[in-house]
Amino acid sequence: MPAAETGGAPVKSAVRTVELLEFFASRPGLHPLTTVQEAVGYPKSSLYMLLRTLVELDWVETDPTGTRYGIGVRALLVGAAYLDGDEVVAAARPALDRLAEDTGETVHLARLDGTDVVHLATRQSRHHLRPVPRVGRRLPAHSTSLGRALLATYSDEQVRALLPAVLTPLTEHTVTDREQLIEELRRVREQGYAVDREENTLGLCCFGAALPYRTPARDAISCSVPAARLTADHERTVKEALFAARDRLAVATRRC
Repeated sequence: MPAAETGGAPVKSAVRTVELLEFFASRPGLHPLTTVQEAVGYPKSSLYMLLRTLVELDWVETDPTGTRYGIGVRALLVGAAYLDGDEVVAAARPALDRLAEDTGETVHLARLDGTDVVHLATRQSRHHLRPVPRVGRRLPAHSTSLGRALLATYSDEQVRALLPAVLTPLTEHTVTDREQLIEELRRVREQGYAVDREENTLGLCCFGAALPYRTPARDAISCSVPAARLTADHERTVKEALFAARDRLAVATRRC
């Protein structure tokens, strides 16, 4: 009987394979074997054999010298299959198109994964000055409007259990004290949206709202605006469009 059915320990080779792929996914580009070994801590001989197997299966790619390694094309196929089969991503497409059209700004759909948010879908701003969106991008929840909108659907004690007391700064504006963040989350619950003003990226302000089809929420939408273009009137327009998109998505994702 499989270990998963008997409550046995995980299969070491499977765990190592997943950890290795996650390492490459979090660090784009090709890396020397020594760098990979330092990061994952596996014996060099078993790591080399695992890498060679993954290269043969196209999950890992290598350079012509066979000494540097990175994520392979198979990972892209799996990621695309995940997005293609996700009901929320499919349901959100019209609302994201409308939100991008109404605001003229870059918009995102993201999902909470541990202490990070992962971008599932994006729409690019029509302006020349704009952030560069990327599906699959992973960002800390505490420093983003998307993450804060989602964390606000958890209780204070759940947030304390999830996040460390001292949070990693992304910019000079990032809130790094967990209790201060919890105070901000209380305001998010009252006003129905979250804001990060240059806390994740200098020069960029973001407004986010959680999708209420689950409690606590799993997904959120956001609108990102360069600070140089954010007037009081434009901020009001963005917030109104964000609320409208959230309400449309509340209906569209009702059965997800």
